[in-house]
Amino acid sequence: MTPQPPDRDPPPAPNACARTRTSGPFTVVEVTGEVDIATAGLVAEHLTAAVSPPLPDVLVDLRPVAFLDCSALRVLCRAEARAVEHGGRLRNVSHGPRVPPRVRAAGRRGRLPRPAPPPPPRGGPRVGGGAGLRGRAPPRPPPPARRRDST
Repeated sequence: MTPQPPDRDPPPAPNACARTRTSGPFTVVEVTGEVDIATAGLVAEHLTAAVSPPLPDVLVDLRPVAFLDCSALRVLCRAEARAVEHGGRLRNVSHGPRVPPRVRAAGRRGRLPRPAPPPPPRGGPRVGGGAGLRGRAPPRPPPPARRRDST
C-alpha cells in the first residue's frame, strides 16, 4: 500500500462495502457487494474522505459491485460534485453488467464518465452464437398445420 500524502488525513478503516488506498497520484475507493439505502453510508464515509482537498483525484472501482441502487448513485454524484468543488475529479471504473445501466437510467452519464467496455471473453468469441442473438436460442419454426380427416 502506498502511504498517504502528508497533507491528507488517513483514510477511514475498511468496512463491509468499501476500502480506500492510494495508487500514485490517485485515491482509489474500492466498492464491493450490494450498495443500497442500508449500506450507502459506508461508501459515503470513504468517498467523503477521498474527495477532501487538496485537488482530489479519485478513482471509484465498482467492478466488484453486485447491486447498486439510487442511494448509491446519490452518494457517487455528491462525491463527484465535491471533488469538482475542490478542483479535482472523480471517475468510476466498472465492467459489471448492472452498474452502467443504472447510471444511464438515472441520467448521470454526463456526471459520472462512462466506464471502459468490458474485456472480451477468454478464448475469443463464442462459437455458434450470432451477435444479434445475445446468448438466446433462435426462434422455433411454427408447428406444421394439422390435417383434418373427412369421414
